[in-house]
Amino acid sequence: MIPDTEALRRRLEEGLRLVDPHHRLRERPVKFRQIDARTIEIVYRDVPGIAEAEVLGVKRIIGRDCFCVVEPQTAETITVRFVVPVAD
Repeated sequence: MIPDTEALRRRLEEGLRLVDPHHRLRERPVKFRQIDARTIEIVYRDVPGIAEAEVLGVKRIIGRDCFCVVEPQTAETITVRFVVPVAD
């Protein structure tokens, strides 16, 4: 796995307390997956909804340019996916 991944995981766990006041991402199933040698994907599942401010807050925690995709999962939940380049 990419070395920065564990540090990023810790930053997200700590930072979500501040940027996710409604617990939309905290305590949801999350998966970190290495896409290639320089990119990881962070996927939150079973999310009831998300606001733009929360997405921007997560991007600030990540601290790098990244992409976010929000997709329907079920009629009541969405999947929030961040694609993050972690190596230069």
